[in-house]
Amino acid sequence: MIDFTPLWSPFQIGSTHLDNRVALAPMTRISATEDGLATERMASYYRTFARGGFGLLITEGIYPDTAHSQGYHYQPGIATEEQTRSWATVVDGVHSAGARMFAQLMHAGAQSQGNRFVTSSIGPSAVAPKGEQLAFYRGEGPYPVPAEITPDQMTDVRKGFVTAALNAKRAGFDGVEIHGANGYLLDQFLTDYLNQRTDSYGGSPENRVRFAAEICRDVRDAVGPDMTVGIRISQSKVSDNDHRWSGTGEEAEVIFSTLGATGVDFIHTTEYQASEPAFEDSEETLAALAKAHSGVTVIANGKLDDPETAVSMLRDGAADVVALGKAALANRNWPHLVRNNLEFDELDPGVFAPLADVKDWELEPPA
Repeated sequence: MIDFTPLWSPFQIGSTHLDNRVALAPMTRISATEDGLATERMASYYRTFARGGFGLLITEGIYPDTAHSQGYHYQPGIATEEQTRSWATVVDGVHSAGARMFAQLMHAGAQSQGNRFVTSSIGPSAVAPKGEQLAFYRGEGPYPVPAEITPDQMTDVRKGFVTAALNAKRAGFDGVEIHGANGYLLDQFLTDYLNQRTDSYGGSPENRVRFAAEICRDVRDAVGPDMTVGIRISQSKVSDNDHRWSGTGEEAEVIFSTLGATGVDFIHTTEYQASEPAFEDSEETLAALAKAHSGVTVIANGKLDDPETAVSMLRDGAADVVALGKAALANRNWPHLVRNNLEFDELDPGVFAPLADVKDWELEPPA
């Protein structure tokens, strides 16, 4: 018999106490109002996971400013007073169901495929992301070539993350996760073929991680010690699943040690398969590398739907918390099912068809 008790042990991330080590991973659901307000429909959706036993919920990516950060039409924001108030209802519902909640702050950069504020995009260099926009997020065709972000725009982006983090604090969130993964703006700076800058933000891994580290410090300083702060990191992207850091383990050491030194409370790694080696020449997972080099709490995400695989990440010391995405969509009460040795349901493909928005049958049943 597998001992799953490590999944249920309490844990502290920064100022946030978790009742268990199972988190809901962030997933884009494009179900806000057109002007970026969180809705009662979204509140009901998130409460289902809290009532299903997840100790921590991390929101879908929320855009932090009213310039270039929005990535999808009907994506929620937390840049305005009205948007901030709309999230308070969502957070209150999650808290009343016994879970903690972090807001994921996301600047889409060149990977934007829907923005109601501007018709252009920005990136570290004038290089378009690989692949094409996603139809189930209302996208169509290749990504356009972005304008190279200017120093003044970089300053504005940093201020936007700070404002959004403070808004998240006012809305009642327990913490914020800075989105530095999956091909969005901060990950674009990390990516060698998207970042062709010749200034102090391009070239070496030390330079390419600089912008993300500055934002981590900015947010950490702004929100104070009574709010948890972390960053999500990946190698693969929405538009490039096969990307790997060319510097392999040495590059990972630079990235994770730099981010760990900023004062963040956690790093959230996401891979297609979190339990597999990060590089061909290494046996260590990306989560284990983050744990070894950052000195902070690590959340691991990536096909951990099998509870034996999930608990092995904790038992081996590769991660402190596991986060579930599609596995949670298939089983909103995954922790309850594991605790009681019950069978899992298969993921209904209708979750993503024709759009990846929240469907009626995903909401809480009437009281």
